[in-house]
Amino acid sequence: MKFRKLSAALLVSLLHAPYLVAAALNATETDTQLVLSNDRLYAAVQKKGGAIVKLTLDGTNLLGSPSGSTGIGPYLDCYCTPKGFWTPGSVAPKYKLFKGRDSNGKDYGGVVMSDTYTETGQVLEQYWFLRDGETGLHTFSRVAYHNEEQPFLRNLQELRTLFRPNNDMWTHLLTNTKQYAPLPGKEAKDKQVVVQDATWYLGNTPDDPYVKQEADYFTKYTFQDNWRDIDAYGLFADGSKTEDGDAYGAWLVMNTKDTYFGGPLHSDLVVDGILYNYISSNHHGDQTPNITDGFDRTFGPQYFHFNRFTGETDILKAQADAAQYADPEWNADFYDSIAKHVPNYVPSKSRGSFEVKVDLPKGAKNAIAVLAQNGVDFQDNVFDTKAYQYWANLDESGRATIPRVKSGTYRLTVYADNIFGQYTEDKVKVKAGKTEKKNVRWREESTGKEIWRIGTPDKTSGEYRHGFEPDTSKPLKPEQYRIYWANWDFVKDFPDGVNFKVGESDVGKDLNYVHWSVFGGKGNYPRPEPYVGNGDVNNWTIAFDLKEAQFKRKKQATFTVQLAGAKTAAGNTDVYNASEPHSNLKYTVNINGKDLEPWVIPYYHSSSCAVRSSVSCYNIAHKFEFDAKLLKKGENEIVLSLPFNATNYESAVLTETVAFPNPRILLLTAPLVSSSITLWFARDQSFFLSLFTRPPIERKTANAVLPGYIANFYGSGPWAVLTFIGLTFSTSVASIWSNRALLQSRGSLIWYGWSAALALGHLAYVPAVAWKLKALWEDNCAVEGTDNVGMLKRWMAVNNTRMFTTDLGAWVCAVVAISKTLTV
Repeated sequence: MKFRKLSAALLVSLLHAPYLVAAALNATETDTQLVLSNDRLYAAVQKKGGAIVKLTLDGTNLLGSPSGSTGIGPYLDCYCTPKGFWTPGSVAPKYKLFKGRDSNGKDYGGVVMSDTYTETGQVLEQYWFLRDGETGLHTFSRVAYHNEEQPFLRNLQELRTLFRPNNDMWTHLLTNTKQYAPLPGKEAKDKQVVVQDATWYLGNTPDDPYVKQEADYFTKYTFQDNWRDIDAYGLFADGSKTEDGDAYGAWLVMNTKDTYFGGPLHSDLVVDGILYNYISSNHHGDQTPNITDGFDRTFGPQYFHFNRFTGETDILKAQADAAQYADPEWNADFYDSIAKHVPNYVPSKSRGSFEVKVDLPKGAKNAIAVLAQNGVDFQDNVFDTKAYQYWANLDESGRATIPRVKSGTYRLTVYADNIFGQYTEDKVKVKAGKTEKKNVRWREESTGKEIWRIGTPDKTSGEYRHGFEPDTSKPLKPEQYRIYWANWDFVKDFPDGVNFKVGESDVGKDLNYVHWSVFGGKGNYPRPEPYVGNGDVNNWTIAFDLKEAQFKRKKQATFTVQLAGAKTAAGNTDVYNASEPHSNLKYTVNINGKDLEPWVIPYYHSSSCAVRSSVSCYNIAHKFEFDAKLLKKGENEIVLSLPFNATNYESAVLTETVAFPNPRILLLTAPLVSSSITLWFARDQSFFLSLFTRPPIERKTANAVLPGYIANFYGSGPWAVLTFIGLTFSTSVASIWSNRALLQSRGSLIWYGWSAALALGHLAYVPAVAWKLKALWEDNCAVEGTDNVGMLKRWMAVNNTRMFTTDLGAWVCAVVAISKTLTV
């Protein structure tokens, strides 16, 4: 709910350039590769695949051997096509090789890979540049889409570059100077248990360095980070597994952040054994841009830095070497020199600067100024794909300077810890070659005299239990929110639910960092069965005392709630699903027994926050206004309520291999398989037996053949039919019994019920067909006043009626049931 103080990180001043040596820059091309190299760093881009397949520093192979999607990088991929993921370089890539000298007299080489997705015409490009004397690669990524016939393609759900090694030299991973740990070892990975998407239980190997020092669970989300003060993160080899015994580092340096989205509150994956540059994504529920006709944006530069030290060098020293380059003014002259090779890059001549002086509210801490898309919250700065974003921390006097701002019109936003609300001003213009200066007076928002507040408005929920509190059970003492969420059992922590007394209770112990509607179940390894409770999970009670003078002669009171993130049934997708009852989530406040109008949190403000190890996602807030007469002298109660047992279909646990399908999915789809077989069997009976009722088979011949044919045809037939009818009925009922909540939320429960009922209805026709078959089998149809062909026609009339009612009906219901259930 409200938010913790984000620690400000000083931007490291540029004291010296990257490690300089007398080097010879080479940029060469063969039939299979394009190579950039200097005296220390060597990078080879494979033409087949569009990725770097060999990367060495001082002769040491940093990637290992390529194998599928490992042992390569940095390379580009996306989740941006109608089918989902695509790795450019896999269709018909085109390449260009650059070589030149920048304005400072340094040689450089560059490679661009460009590929077009055939079905849509969208273009993805990846750029790599190497400078003489540096041990890193400067990267840019471009997405372009020009298609008038299909003006809307989809959203840019993920765009990322990856350094993905396939060797054993890397021993540690680092998010920031507080969050780093050893990588899990081979035995730990061999004995791991999947508990959630990209999350494993490693407690079966208690002596593994990661388990001993960091946590019993490993998830890529533990190492996510916020964009505000991030500088450099990556992989570290301590020398224990390198051939020469030296230490190495592979780092992504965020020297610029202006082409990302989401502003300083955006957070994402950074490293988990793979080193990421997540350019666009909605992992934590942030907005992503739509790819429409005319979309053309180049992201970057970002710098992949590689370094080498003597063995036993501290990981923080290696990180500091990379972090010194996290400055947008570093290498600006070089980027101007290569702008001619990089479409859409904004050179210095098209940039200005911004200076701001803010008269801050009393008590403001950790203040920040943000420039982003004009007219919208900076969290939503994806609607104008030409707009950039910038921010800077304010000093104690409220001053900040933002250099290298692309000329344009921006919204200025200022916010700070301890202060409700934020300052916003639109139409702030920055001109190329000019410095825009702004003086701002900001006061905290207020609706009257404040009676009390709980927590700290700082855009996180880290001050509450299991938030920023360190896990002292492990030597590295990670912040608790970073560990797999189910490790913190709400039911055990709050056996009587949340009951908080203002002025007496402790926010760090008596309020949880996340308000659950139900706890346990899908994705919860320690508690696989959901605990819904009796209102002690979804309802939180806050008690507070009032004196009559505090509300006497007052007409209106206001209760303000700020949320660091909220998860509706939409998860992190921003997609509305009418079959999910909680796509829009009702958050209700009750004052002394009186429900106020619910706050309906829309699907497009939904985040996946706690389950992805974060305490700050898409921030939202609401003011509940109510009649002050609801308050009373003495103790008052406010109850914060989520819908009871509000769940959605959650595919949080993924199978480890396609060789073992998810048994839940098998059960849910089984009625369709068995009803399809029953329907096809009925159709086959009518088709083949009808051949005896028409030419060229003579009636006399048919009468003679039918008894023996029927005896053989139906010797085992009824048992086959009964088997598949039984399967349709039993698996439909089993699906209802074991997945009732899911089927109710998807609107498919009734369809499974009808599938079962209609399958059973097949047997209702037995009295109408059994005696006819018996007469055919025994060649005794004359007793019924007809011959064998006539009896067969009677039987077929009943069979066709049954096929088009119960058999087809059960199949249609199964199709609808499964379509509703498995649609995401």
